[in-house]
Amino acid sequence: MKQPLRYIGLTAFVTVISFFVASYCCCAQKSGQARIDSLVKQLDNAKEDSNKANLLDAVSYGYWYINPDMGLAYGLQELELARKLNLENDIARACSSVSGNYENKADYANALKYAYDALNYYEKSGNRKKEIIQLCNIGVIFRNKGDRAEALKIDSVALKKNEVINDTNSKAMILGNIGNIYNKEKDYTKALQYFSGALALNELIHNENQAAVNLGNIANVYADQGNRSKALEYYAKALKIYESTGNKTGIALNLGNMGETYLDEAGDTAMHREGYGTVSKGTILKLAVDDLTRAVAICAATDRLDYLVEYSNALSEAYAMQGDYKNAFASYRQYITTRDSVDNLEKHKEFTRLQMNYEYGRREDEMKFQKKRSDERYIFGIAALLLFSAVIYRNLRSQKKLNGLIIKEKKLSEDLLLNILPAEVADELKAKGTTDAKLFDNVTVLFTDFVNFTRASESMSPQELIHELHTCFKAFDEITEKYNIEKIKTIGDAYLAVCGLPVPDPDNAYNVVMAAIEITEFMKERQSLYEDKTFTIRIGIHSGNVVAGIVGVKKFAYDIWGDTVNTAARMEQSSESGKINISETTYELVKARFACEYRGEIDAKNKGMMKMYYVSPTITPA
Repeated sequence: MKQPLRYIGLTAFVTVISFFVASYCCCAQKSGQARIDSLVKQLDNAKEDSNKANLLDAVSYGYWYINPDMGLAYGLQELELARKLNLENDIARACSSVSGNYENKADYANALKYAYDALNYYEKSGNRKKEIIQLCNIGVIFRNKGDRAEALKIDSVALKKNEVINDTNSKAMILGNIGNIYNKEKDYTKALQYFSGALALNELIHNENQAAVNLGNIANVYADQGNRSKALEYYAKALKIYESTGNKTGIALNLGNMGETYLDEAGDTAMHREGYGTVSKGTILKLAVDDLTRAVAICAATDRLDYLVEYSNALSEAYAMQGDYKNAFASYRQYITTRDSVDNLEKHKEFTRLQMNYEYGRREDEMKFQKKRSDERYIFGIAALLLFSAVIYRNLRSQKKLNGLIIKEKKLSEDLLLNILPAEVADELKAKGTTDAKLFDNVTVLFTDFVNFTRASESMSPQELIHELHTCFKAFDEITEKYNIEKIKTIGDAYLAVCGLPVPDPDNAYNVVMAAIEITEFMKERQSLYEDKTFTIRIGIHSGNVVAGIVGVKKFAYDIWGDTVNTAARMEQSSESGKINISETTYELVKARFACEYRGEIDAKNKGMMKMYYVSPTITPA
């Protein structure tokens, strides 16, 4: 696979705000989340001034790739502060950051809105260089949106405007962007022409990283044309620059691209591409394995999960072609694990976004309601004063009713507490004001997860998605309550529950498996009725000991910790759609009452090889 457009698309945005990122020297030795955390820590004591706006912008950009929702939140904070302080340059920069985060979320409408807002500010201020860079950003958005004609039009305007100020860096950027458009159009002659022009300019001004990007793009064109020897030549040049500058992402990217190019060559049965007539397939495969192995190691060390998914899959294929099936399996397992991690991260981010939208809408409704109530109180206030004596009289007569209302409200609050905590824990909390964490020796933990959550969410509106989740979790609550199981929490689209605490239950394993069977049957019925408007489920179960107690002092929650919880999660991750996967420990507790299918020993993340079993719905009479 060639150099991802997402990586290429960073070019314009990187140029816009690289100055602000570089300005925080105290973070120079940090990268990724560590650098972001360091910047966020500085925000705690930052004054409401331009320096804080700079920090917010750096954090917003830092999240641009790894979590655009968080990047958007910090970008909007920067925009609010800049407007409050009337800092026009900071307003423009914040609009650009917000636009970039929207663009990475594929929300092109909002990305363009804020990008044009930034452009307007730069035009008014007369900052021609930033105006041109912002035009480049807009061109990137149109290109990623799929409107390449408009992207080319925007870049042409930027190129014309640059003739006035004759800025070499800007011109190189524009030429590179136009090259990307022609490459997408498969007009390889023009793509090479513009990429080569950008490369010459970047080499002239010694902009090494951008020159490396240009070299990688040229390599991609040659690879798309089937000219692998030329592609490898330019990938190697880009790699050399990245190694000299210590750019680990660039190193991994070009090593991976080289490895995949070798792999393509090894899979070409003709084996007569130029430059490879005398080289054996085994030699080419070794080159592929060597480059992909290095790429995978760097991606794993730098948490570049997107590249790790791609290159571990390619490495698995290369090992298989060598006949090394042991390493092929290990690489494929890494591919599957990483792919699932990426899917789960995206799923969690999407669910969080929907939850935030839901909560925001609910708060807006509540504010409108409170405003209405405030208006009503004002209108009736005068009348209340005129009837003051009557009110006192009625209050005296209503004292008994008021006492009854207080009792009713007290019961309501206690019922609410019982929805959050087990009854025994709630009683302890009311009596002592605190609770103690406790160890429970014999419990069984249940984990569920919706397998096709991301795909299903794409076919639903946010309201439909929240409604379907509510329907499913409500049914799970009713089922677990039926079997004396304590629900702990939901985590996105996952559901965690436990049986055997705070009151011991000798049938904890049996109860959890029974509940799991009913949950599975419930989801199968919904699947048959609603198809892609609902989810499929996988379940994991493990028995052992846990520590349980209240966490936090604000919005506190009852939670459980320990290896048993982690193992139950691994059972769920190792399960399949519509299946209930249990550990050997749980199997020994329920094997006399359920039919189970031995799956063998399966590698569980951070746990090693573990014996696992699938439970069938067949129940053996006790």
